[in-house]
Amino acid sequence: MKIAVIDDYQNAFRTLKSYPKLSDHEVVVFTDTETDIGKLADRLKDADAVVLTQQRSSFPRALIERLPKLKLIGQTGRAATHVDLDACTEKGIVVSAGGTGNSSATAELTWGLILSALRNLPFEVKRLKEGHWQSTLGIGVNGKTLGIYAYGKIGSIVAAAGKAFGARVVCWGREGSTARAKAAGFEVAESREDFFARADILSLHLPLNKDTQAIVTRDDLGRMKPTALIVNPSRAGLIAPGE
Repeated sequence: MKIAVIDDYQNAFRTLKSYPKLSDHEVVVFTDTETDIGKLADRLKDADAVVLTQQRSSFPRALIERLPKLKLIGQTGRAATHVDLDACTEKGIVVSAGGTGNSSATAELTWGLILSALRNLPFEVKRLKEGHWQSTLGIGVNGKTLGIYAYGKIGSIVAAAGKAFGARVVCWGREGSTARAKAAGFEVAESREDFFARADILSLHLPLNKDTQAIVTRDDLGRMKPTALIVNPSRAGLIAPGE
């Protein structure tokens, strides 16, 4: 069987403990992203199976119809909204999505991004290598308002860490999300407008699908403080293009 792995930016697929199980198969790993459907189809034309890395590339009908040998699509994340499931069903292609994922890893990345931005860590590391020490003061989290958009598995970890840092945590999202936040003892904003206006730090924890595409609009961003920080460890498409 020929297996193609796409969008493996970190070249991590070959390091998996399970990788040796594929020793009897031909495996091709692509560490870049090909956005042209024609070129991507040419890459994958001989593949019996394709492994998609999260939602980094869409798999529309126009692509699926150009892959006559394809029998299986494996998805490393749970969400498969970027795959045309109807087209796969018509072609007899099995689509397999991953498990629950690693919520802690994404939450840790979120706080890595927040602290790096507030404390100017990339700049300070660069300056330290040049022989300078503490060129900036940075901004603390304590006393700031941390906005959590979608209190799910990841959002709950980020919120708990924010509380530990002394931030005032305010949540927003759908009814189920806000209900979970309230049950955990966190504040829910009075309105969407209030949520964006109050946040000093805003973190997005939504899946990307037809309902959440461009869910953060120009009006939302316009209500935010000029000094506010927005962190998006989810998907770029959550924020309206050009905003």
